[in-house]
Amino acid sequence: MAKGRANGRAGWVVAALLVLVFLVSTNTWNPFPGIWEWVNTSQPIATSNVAWQQRLGSGPQSVTFAGNAVVVEHRTSVEARGISSGARLWEKDKDWAAVAGEGLDSVVVVGELLTKGYEVLDPVSGTVRRTDKQAVAVWTYRNALLDVRCGDAKECQLTAWEPRGSAPMWTVDLPGVGFVLFADNPDVLDAKPINTRRVAGDAGGPVLMPSLLGFPVDGQVRVVDTAAGRVVQDFKPDRRDRHVAVGGRVIRVQARSGDGTCYFTVTATDPALQREVWRHEAVNLRTADGAGCAQREDPAGGQNVIVGVTADGREAVLDAYDGRVLWLGGHGDKLLAVDDQYALVRLSGAKSVSSYEFGVKQARWSFDTPDPKAGAAITRFAAIVVPEDPDRVVALAPASGRTLVEVRSSAKVLAVGPTGMIIGEQREIGFIPFGGASTAPGATPAPADTSLCDGPKEPTCGQDK
Repeated sequence: MAKGRANGRAGWVVAALLVLVFLVSTNTWNPFPGIWEWVNTSQPIATSNVAWQQRLGSGPQSVTFAGNAVVVEHRTSVEARGISSGARLWEKDKDWAAVAGEGLDSVVVVGELLTKGYEVLDPVSGTVRRTDKQAVAVWTYRNALLDVRCGDAKECQLTAWEPRGSAPMWTVDLPGVGFVLFADNPDVLDAKPINTRRVAGDAGGPVLMPSLLGFPVDGQVRVVDTAAGRVVQDFKPDRRDRHVAVGGRVIRVQARSGDGTCYFTVTATDPALQREVWRHEAVNLRTADGAGCAQREDPAGGQNVIVGVTADGREAVLDAYDGRVLWLGGHGDKLLAVDDQYALVRLSGAKSVSSYEFGVKQARWSFDTPDPKAGAAITRFAAIVVPEDPDRVVALAPASGRTLVEVRSSAKVLAVGPTGMIIGEQREIGFIPFGGASTAPGATPAPADTSLCDGPKEPTCGQDK
């Protein structure tokens, strides 16, 4: 009987399809244009505070503020849109794009995959400011643009430019890169940000060029001092170790297996003086997984800090320059985001996200959110909290916890700038401007703390407070 009913339903479906085909073919009734129009109708990306919303031709690969423009990178094209209205300013058939510089001095660097060279464009007009025909990789920062070009597989040069400059600032040899085309911002030996699902990892835009950059070249590591424009160290790393250049130091993570677990030693050296400046035993930077202790991941952190776990299971933020513990969590505390000045934390059992400034004992502010899945991120212009029950996007002033804007939305935060943020969902993007000066519901500033210790890279406090 069940088989008979199933065959009957299938027959009705076939009959309905035949009737629909007949009606469409005779122009009696055609539902498809209406369906297509419904599919292409933009739905509001947030419940309020959206200055503008635009539908893109495809889902964006990345979105970045560049002065008065918003640069959108697609899979096979690059476009810029005006901040004031979201109207398209220009579009280029390019495979990749990255932003260098800051504010009105920003530029857009574009290129094509598997093709040498790049173009430097004005963000608003799309005008070509400079063209290169030989570079195989580009790195973009707020204060510089780096490229590398190779005469042959063993003879390459790394060159630094001011974002809008036309003459190189310095050039150093970088052997062993070869002819592999890396496009924009290939991986270097540095700490990686703590990512959260609903905030893009590069939402804050380009960072300042680090004082040291570590390049893996031909099985070795070449360390370049970017301020002086010179090579300060070459070494061949042990295959079992992990190295990164963070905070002006070369940090080495040694891991050995024993008693069914991994034992770690973290050391930092000054490459110019070739001497060790600090050491931590039994701090796990989460570079290894499994009892074999093979290190496959870079540590998390910022430009001058790294994140680890102590032997008793507490999360910690270390100053990469001198090894000081800038923040030490309690058992069960969860570090959600970190930069060089602040840590966003969900304390064990708490129904809020708290912000700690390094060198300040108690929380600067807390934002109430009982959702344990709420993600968080820190950028220069705003701390972002993204609860999921219900879906919200909240931007807070990093120093005070003052709410800059709060919207009901399930969209992802794609870019954060000085005046607002771009959120996006599938092909839709919208600009959410930062608003007034009131402290919004949920953000409770902490009372003033007079027990200030010195901040990163300053002398340690004279006593434990």
